[in-house]
Amino acid sequence: MRRVREVILRADASMSERVQYGVTFSSSKSGDFAAFVRYHEPGVNLRLMRGGRLQGSYPHLEGGAVKRMRITDEKEAIARAAELRAMVKEWCSLADAARAPKARKGH
Repeated sequence: MRRVREVILRADASMSERVQYGVTFSSSKSGDFAAFVRYHEPGVNLRLMRGGRLQGSYPHLEGGAVKRMRITDEKEAIARAAELRAMVKEWCSLADAARAPKARKGH
């Protein structure tokens, strides 16, 4: 879990971490990115509550509106680091896009 946390937190300066209800959340200005769930199971189970908003191609991301990524061990975490970083960067860019001035019609 430590390696996955490092990848997420280092992917963008706006990422932070908090523990709430006994669950570790990774968040940014776009809101909660993901939560580490199912601590009793081996490996890392990362749940993205709003993962359906991501538009990129992430082959290890499973599910519909709520997505998840399962990582079995440190070796797999290292192998998926680039994919995870890309997900974080896209997530953080959603807040930037939402704050950008909207073009007015007819102008």
